[in-house]
Amino acid sequence: MTKDKIWLSSPHMGGTEIKYINDAFDNNWIAPLGPNVTGFEADIKSYLLGQEDPSIEVAALSSGTAALHLALILLGVKQGDEVICQSMTFAASANPIVYQGATPVFVDSESETLNICPVQLEEAIKERITKGKKPKAIIAVHLYGMPYKVDDIHKISEKYEIPVIEDSAEALGSHYKGKQCGTFGDLAILSFNGNKIITTSGGGALVTRKPGLKKEAIFLATQARDEAPHYQHSQIGYNYRLSNISAGIGRGQMEVLDKRVSGRRDMFQFYVNLFQNVNGVEVHSEPNDDYFSNHWLSIISVDENKTGGISREDIRKSLELENIECRPLWKPMHMQPVFKESPYYGTGIAETFFKNGLCLPSGSNLTDDDRFRIKKAILNCFNK
Repeated sequence: MTKDKIWLSSPHMGGTEIKYINDAFDNNWIAPLGPNVTGFEADIKSYLLGQEDPSIEVAALSSGTAALHLALILLGVKQGDEVICQSMTFAASANPIVYQGATPVFVDSESETLNICPVQLEEAIKERITKGKKPKAIIAVHLYGMPYKVDDIHKISEKYEIPVIEDSAEALGSHYKGKQCGTFGDLAILSFNGNKIITTSGGGALVTRKPGLKKEAIFLATQARDEAPHYQHSQIGYNYRLSNISAGIGRGQMEVLDKRVSGRRDMFQFYVNLFQNVNGVEVHSEPNDDYFSNHWLSIISVDENKTGGISREDIRKSLELENIECRPLWKPMHMQPVFKESPYYGTGIAETFFKNGLCLPSGSNLTDDDRFRIKKAILNCFNK
């Protein structure tokens, strides 16, 4: 008999989502606009900054990828330009660069947060400038919910006057020095995909502090329709707005966001306890108290020279045999066939973590029985 699947990161409903969905049906707001969209944007804004700080605006969109694409457009990225991008990330961080006909320049990670390395970032900027290609933007990612080195990265951004797109797709609920992720970049993006900390089924958001950019983003996201009694278009637009139904799911999810963060962090602590006496396995955690990760995914790195020969793959296969989903870390973008010709700056940190790293089941809805099965499968691997 096949055991029930334990997923890596599955949706976790709070119960009130259906109220907002029913409101949309009752009032016939079945469209890519409406009260839920407006309310969801306000909920996100309030969460990121609190009611007392009105200095950001949020545009709810169809995906985090759409938000990244619009961010590049708003920063003026065009064909022939170059954009620096963290190499260890999901492909959606890099693909929109190519949508614009620009070239991604990939930068390695540092080992503390696994995010973009300040040393390699500055090296990349200096060399691209000597080649006459000053990058138009920097895409920095809070990988798996862990904040990147905000002070270091933004100091470099200011030094060379290159804006930062903050990819906070995995980091809603994380913060650095008490400030919420999603509020650091010149532009920031969020994701509400089905596997994220909260979900709208599929969706995302663009966050900006610059007056007028939300209005411009929404204009582009609704097919760039000019103000006219007929349909008139002076520039290319996109169908990137979030539906009122999906936004209703998001409104309910925002009500339980802090609980979901707490649940993910509990799973992280479960793995810390599980591996505390296992030589050669390190659970990736915050470098110091400046960092607060939502631990969207809990990850480990495995040194088989210290584990008695047990590798990342041995652990993965042991879990897989028990119908427990896990996966290697993101394969760095500079190692992907589609980006093999792109420039890369680094020393191999990302490759090493990809080779030895594993993402473990991290959902806030995992039960004690689930944790027992996970623990048993992992300990069985080591006992062999």
